[in-house]
Amino acid sequence: MSLHRHNPAELSPPTGFSHAVTATGSRLVFLAGQTALDTDGKVVGDTLTEQFATALGNLLTALRHAGGTPADLARVTVYTTDVADYRLHAHELGRVWRALAGRDYPAMAVVGVVRLWDEQARVELDGFAVLDDPPPA
Repeated sequence: MSLHRHNPAELSPPTGFSHAVTATGSRLVFLAGQTALDTDGKVVGDTLTEQFATALGNLLTALRHAGGTPADLARVTVYTTDVADYRLHAHELGRVWRALAGRDYPAMAVVGVVRLWDEQARVELDGFAVLDDPPPA
């Protein structure tokens, strides 16, 4: 599997994302939206940053179980109920990302939404990854 991140000099320098990602590999992993649900199905965390950490952890857990790693992520979309709060805490969210997923940034977008499936959820992440290895047994 090979992911190549493209960040052209003609575009503003990316911070915490890549402008484009090309991928070669044999398997696509489509990751369902993940919020800050614990194993009992309850939203945990009072702040956007706390919920982001749990939601990203949940996304990476699903990816690991499919045989992937954070470096395999080609695309992630972040949905938030408060874009202003997301921007305000962008540095904290970046630290959470780097701690859990490293510095191989996928192509990303942040989308403001009115609400998420669970009313208490403030953030949700989905995405896809490209893997080259055979599927797990």
